[in-house]
Amino acid sequence: MQRLITAQGSFQLSRLPQRKHELLQAWDAADEYLLAYAADRLTPFHQSNILIANDSFGALALALADFRPQVWSDSYISQQATQLNFATNGRPIAGVTLLNSLETPSGDLDWVFIKLPKTLGLLEFLLITLLPNLTAKTELVVAGMTKYMTGSVWTLLENLIGTTHTLPARKKAKLICVKPVKKPHLVVNPYPVIYQMEGTGYRLSNHANVFSRDSLDIGTRFFLQHISQSLDAKNIVDLGCGNGIVGIMAAQNNPRAKLFFTDESYMAVASAQENFTHAFGTTRAAEFFVGNGLENFQPGSMDLILCNPPFHQQNTIGNQIADMLFKQACNVLNEKGELWVIGNRHLKYFSHLKRYFGYCETVAANNKFTVIKALKTNLS
Repeated sequence: MQRLITAQGSFQLSRLPQRKHELLQAWDAADEYLLAYAADRLTPFHQSNILIANDSFGALALALADFRPQVWSDSYISQQATQLNFATNGRPIAGVTLLNSLETPSGDLDWVFIKLPKTLGLLEFLLITLLPNLTAKTELVVAGMTKYMTGSVWTLLENLIGTTHTLPARKKAKLICVKPVKKPHLVVNPYPVIYQMEGTGYRLSNHANVFSRDSLDIGTRFFLQHISQSLDAKNIVDLGCGNGIVGIMAAQNNPRAKLFFTDESYMAVASAQENFTHAFGTTRAAEFFVGNGLENFQPGSMDLILCNPPFHQQNTIGNQIADMLFKQACNVLNEKGELWVIGNRHLKYFSHLKRYFGYCETVAANNKFTVIKALKTNLS
């Protein structure tokens, strides 16, 4: 836990998942820059309708809590971190409205503070969603680290909202201020993106923040080639499900199985549910969870878990999410259960899996990916 000092106050902040001896901060220089900008312009106790979008771990929401903001995010973990950090600092969260990415903000917005998301599609979706809430008086500010702010960001803002003004960089962070030229015209939202998965009759719907939303990514393609076709499992989890195609193919190969889909992205779970329903209608049993990995699952309840772990958390790269998922999977699998994992070779998941599982086997590998099967019980 580390302390963020701002003009709005001093706050103890934690990241999720929590780790001992955490070195990564729960905020960055773009958060600090945005809060300094807001402190110079927002009057305490002045009635303003404020929206905060893509707040990583609640730093912005906590510092601006007196303004009772709406806080919009596609990340369940970010929302949980926001609630945790409010509680840690003894601040009531009742005045803050937490919105998931499939919910629409309310009212005419005076201020919109956006942390630049990792995917440009999510920014585009958000801006189009906000068009009915913007007026000629709305002040919209996008904050991000300079290295992630490509020219496409400015193009998108100018095409959809209005003229932009970029403030000088500070600690490698930038702010883009956007003023609607007039009441923006309504634009047809291009999301979700829909494509047909080759070689199958499955149509895949992908919301804006779904990984590789325009086509099947090469990692998933390799994974599907090597997952056993005769696993005969009764309860199967697609962990970190994305658009749900791994679970859908597992359902096809295991006609008596019940499927469970879970992801921390609201858009991913919505996509998976739409795709599973389109594939099987009401003929197959399935449950869908937005959550932090397998936290909603009972110990020893699952036969098979299929997982392509994320190795990014926002713009941070690391194994912390994968390690948490592996530990959870070991707890949730029954004694004969199996975890199948795909990952980039350089991530060295094999050694991480050996911490929790008695037996690990490399099922397939190429120059980019490795598929690993892990069992709770050592076969020797």
